[in-house]
Amino acid sequence: MTKSNARFMAASCFHAPFTPEESIDWLLGRVGDIKPTHFVILGDLMDAGAASVHPDEGIEELEYEYEKAHDILKAIRKEAPGDCKLVWCLGNHDDNIQVRDPRRIPSKIRSLLHWNKHWEFGSEFRRWQQLPYVKDTRCVYRLGPVRFMHGFQAGSNADEMETLQMVNVLKDQAWGLWVRGHTHRPTQGIVQCKRTQSILLPWFYANAGTMGPLKPDYMRRKDSSRWGHAFVHGECSLSSPRRPSPKDWSATVEHFGI
Repeated sequence: MTKSNARFMAASCFHAPFTPEESIDWLLGRVGDIKPTHFVILGDLMDAGAASVHPDEGIEELEYEYEKAHDILKAIRKEAPGDCKLVWCLGNHDDNIQVRDPRRIPSKIRSLLHWNKHWEFGSEFRRWQQLPYVKDTRCVYRLGPVRFMHGFQAGSNADEMETLQMVNVLKDQAWGLWVRGHTHRPTQGIVQCKRTQSILLPWFYANAGTMGPLKPDYMRRKDSSRWGHAFVHGECSLSSPRRPSPKDWSATVEHFGI
């Protein structure tokens, strides 16, 4: 790999403190193998049960969530190369702690409870570039022709629909790759957008699935059969070609146990 290229890894939806040990151990092992120049967390690092609008659900103390999220961030940083760029695109669960909603964290203490300000764990959080959970250009991390974000939609075709929506918002160039999470449903590989079944569009997408529990209690009456532990990794060019091409990047969706 040349200096004009980047090697990236992206993982999503850890939902600390409920992250299964087997999924994080697998991910850390692969960080050591791949040695990324950029590692992107695609949101929902924390479950943020304390900020839920359903207070009767099983909730861990917020400080305990911060501790477990801190441990994940630190473990990834320690396993990655020393000069690896560390990025965290906030997800809806992370954002619940700071969102302006009186049903969640009271406004008078909301700022005080920000993870970056925690006396013990805040220093690790602050090592990571944090992108806000807002549906505009600010939520997207750009790396050459590859785009990373958490995601907002969760329907059956959310990956493709939101890719095309954000392409329009960013006025993005053709032949790029969009990597997202949110749905917990990893794609089987890299997928090309379509206008119809026979007409392809010049954009691609991938979903990194989840690092969190596959059968949480709140899904006991819902279908989680397509949920899976996975992450996305690949390489991309950092130069600006005159004519963008899918050859400017390569990527794989890697599934746990497959």
